[in-house]
Amino acid sequence: MTSTADVDANMDTVARLVGEAAGRGAKVVVVPECFAYLGPEKGKPDVAESLDEDGPILQRCRLAARDAGADVVYGGFWETSEHPEKVRNACIYMRADGSIASVYRKIHLFDVDLPDGTKLLESETVEPGADTVVADAPFGPLGLTVCYDLRFPELYRRLVDAGAIALAIPAAFTLTTGKDHWHVLLRARAIEQQCYVLAAAQTGHHYGNRRSYGHALIADPWGTVLAECGEGEGVAVADVEPAYVEKVRRALPSLAHRRLG
Repeated sequence: MTSTADVDANMDTVARLVGEAAGRGAKVVVVPECFAYLGPEKGKPDVAESLDEDGPILQRCRLAARDAGADVVYGGFWETSEHPEKVRNACIYMRADGSIASVYRKIHLFDVDLPDGTKLLESETVEPGADTVVADAPFGPLGLTVCYDLRFPELYRRLVDAGAIALAIPAAFTLTTGKDHWHVLLRARAIEQQCYVLAAAQTGHHYGNRRSYGHALIADPWGTVLAECGEGEGVAVADVEPAYVEKVRRALPSLAHRRLG
């Protein structure tokens, strides 16, 4: 999807796409990072909500899950924090009944000054998380991460050690980095961790010079891309098969051959 600063329009799109995915048989739907708001950084605190209260964005998240009858991973929910000028970048695993089962707060924050003029200092507005989280999905344990986390394989190894057979990576990967690194990094995480990768993605122009690469995709533990969106809005659907994870790990037992860490 292409989120902007228009929260209502963004949430309309979320509801429509979650419903479309469920209509195509999805039992778990992953929504991109920054799904409710992707506008100027200074606007984040204005839309942030507590997960202990039912704010308007959280209410619409619950409604979308209930209407679709599917579990939903809401990647990049702007959650209030104790810091008055910062928010948390929360990845929420929500059940089909609208209840919150697990919450991960993004650990690695995106502070970069790219050659194309894109300058992002996530740490100025976001409070980092510290804990790894594995959610209980219908197909088995699902590790929760967000966007820039993708570049830190040690996080994913911890999730595998905690039992994960699939990895959620909702993202708003920039166009500049995405065109060179998105597919390579996602397939690498799938191969090295011998997990499915479920990578929802922002796409297109959001505001100013902020553009995302798109290409939301699902990869299997062998690194094969099973389904992929293009650069526009859309839904990618594929099966997650626990037996195939076991088969790959049995045939190539690299996880069992580790000597370090």
